[in-house]
Amino acid sequence: MSSAHGFEFTVRSDGSVVLTHHGRKATVLRGARAEEFLEDVASDPQGAMARWTGNYRRGNEPAAKQHPRNAP
Repeated sequence: MSSAHGFEFTVRSDGSVVLTHHGRKATVLRGARAEEFLEDVASDPQGAMARWTGNYRRGNEPAAKQHPRNAP
């Protein structure tokens, strides 16, 4: 299980992935989509979970990555 700013995901024994946001189930991914998600989430957990749940359309994501507060 992993988390990022309210998002969490759990990989079930059948290979499906359950994504939750603030404790509420947002989506369940199965098969190839679950595998694709797991590859995507390794590089950017917050962004990946927001994209896969559809909770990303705020318009400030590119600018936010460049903000000094978010610098690595």
